[in-house]
Order: sequence, then C-alpha cells, then structure tokens
Amino acid sequence: MYDNVQVIIPSLNPDEKLAKTAAGMIEKGFTDVILVDDGSDEAHRGEFGKIKDAYPDNVTVLVHEVNKGKGRAMKTAFEYVMKERKDSLGVVTVDGDGQHTPEDAAKCIDAMIEQNAFIIGCRDFSLPQVPLRSRLGNVITRNVFRYVCGIKVSDTQTGLRAVPASLLEYMTHVDGDRYEYETNQLLKIGSDNISYSEVPIETVYIDDNQTSHFHPFRDSARIYGVILKFAASSVISCIIDIVSFRVILLFIPSIIAEATRGSIAGVLARIISAACNFLINKKVVFGAKGNSAKSAVRYLILALCQLGASLGLVALFTILFNANSDWVKTFIKIIVDTCLFFVSFKIQRNWVFKTEKG
Repeated sequence: MYDNVQVIIPSLNPDEKLAKTAAGMIEKGFTDVILVDDGSDEAHRGEFGKIKDAYPDNVTVLVHEVNKGKGRAMKTAFEYVMKERKDSLGVVTVDGDGQHTPEDAAKCIDAMIEQNAFIIGCRDFSLPQVPLRSRLGNVITRNVFRYVCGIKVSDTQTGLRAVPASLLEYMTHVDGDRYEYETNQLLKIGSDNISYSEVPIETVYIDDNQTSHFHPFRDSARIYGVILKFAASSVISCIIDIVSFRVILLFIPSIIAEATRGSIAGVLARIISAACNFLINKKVVFGAKGNSAKSAVRYLILALCQLGASLGLVALFTILFNANSDWVKTFIKIIVDTCLFFVSFKIQRNWVFKTEKG
C-alpha cells in the first residue's frame, strides 16, 4: 500500500484510457488518486465522474472550467496536496493515456522516498516503437539541455515524475502553464542544484501517440522560449549599440580627430548596450532577483572574457586558414561568435545570475 503519497493525473478530453490508468494505480496500492479535469468539453467530462463513482474513497477530481494547460493543472494539484494532505510524503505525476504503468509509478515513488530527490522516469528512445517525432524531439532537446544548459537528462519529455513534499511549493513557482512547464522544471532544478535522479521505465506508445495534445511547433517555441529570449536580447543590444554610437557622434565636437571621435563613441555605445543587455537578461530572460551588484561584476568579467575570446579566436583561425578575403574573415567571426553565444548563455544561467535564483 502506498499511503501518504498522491498520484496526480492531469487530463484534457480523456477517453477510456484514463479510467484504466486510474484503476491500475489503485490496484497497485495507491490509495489517493487526484484527477485534474483541465477544461474538458461536455462530451468527455463525464469520464471523470465515472471514475469518481467507481472509486469514491480513492479518487479526487479537481476541475478547471476552461483549459489552462498541463502545467497549470499540475500546479493546481500540487497546491491542493499542500493544503489538504498535510502528511503527504510526495506525489507522482502520471499521463492519463496509458503510457505510464503502475509498476513504473511505484518505482519512481520508491526512489523518491529512498533518495528524497526529484525523480524522472526515463524511457528508452532507441526502441522501434518510439514515434519519429518523439525520438527526434527528445534527441534535440536532450542535447540542448546537456551542451547549452549543462543538465544531463536522458528523457526530457517524460511526464512520469515523482516530487517529494518538500519540493511541492518550489514547483508551484516554476514558470509555465502548458507543456513548457515540464521542461522548465528540469531547467530550474538544474540551475538551482536540486537533487534529482533518473529511473528507467517501460517505453509505451499507444496508437503512435496520436492522443497526445503536444503540438510540436507551438509547444517547442514555448519550450525553447528562454533561449529565444536570450537571442532577442542580444539582437536588441546590438541595435542599441549601433543607435547609441550614431547619436553620441552627434554630440562630440568635430574639432576632435575622427579616429578619436569614433573610439569615444564606440566605447560609450558599448557601455550603454552592455548595461541594457545585462538588465534585459536579468529581468526578462533569467528572471533573477536579489544582489544586482554581484551579478553585474560577474557579467562584466564574462563580457571582457568573451570579447577577448572573440578577438583571439578570430585572429587565430584567420592565420590558420590563411584568410585574406574580408568575406572569409566575416564568416569566421560569425562562427566564433555563434559558439560564444551559447557558451555565454550557459555561463550567465549557471554563474552570472545563479546566486539570485531559488
């Protein structure tokens, strides 16, 4: 029997698989199953009532009158557990389409209790039954997590996760209300050094995963939102740098030598654009709070190192490739600065703004 733990199943417009999933969890020994109706239409809402009637002592149904997203549904359940289940040891989140077995849910809970850590149920994506879109999506996201964000997770898309009670409130403050929420969970625990572990689970795909409400293009944009915002911040700062340079030149007396005027304008413009970039990254991209002075010093160190690395690497590759053409030199700079862009993202997330998070 799994007392004092809750199985959370968010669902939108479910079919009979939801009832089978809930029944399987109860038969396994889970005594407290929480279903979240995330704004299902009238044709499907009755499924929740049927399950509640079949297991009145084991099932709780929480309702969103309109669809708010899987992430919001999970937060609603977390908040309910914190308020109504004071003796909870933790929860396990399960998809209602039959992809997660009761045995795997139990394995995750067992690992959570033993390790007192956030547990991720990980599938094997090398198996032939895995749909192509899921396989490609996981490979791309997994490598982005590993090489850009510094988080090593083998299954970034899994919905089977066990959360100890001590982390429930923490999880309610993770950004996102839809599918990006589960990705943001991983980004957050990675950047805040929250203890986590992976548990191998069965790889189950039903009807080629056709019942999934995941939209590859729309939801991928949400998932990679933080990286896109970081890129937008860089573009905005570049524009600010160019505009500032032109405006500052207007106020520098023409009696000063042109080279000197250009140098003065360039330095001042770079200071202004760097300050704007720092503030945008701090407030918008990483959502950091707290000691701005410490982060500003770290940002300055990073900016100087990045500038030096850019100049040095461009010069090195220009010599190695005997690049005499300006076009080749420009191409080399683009490649170098693109690589440094991702390095800078990782360092800013994990060092510049790290102490202000959590």
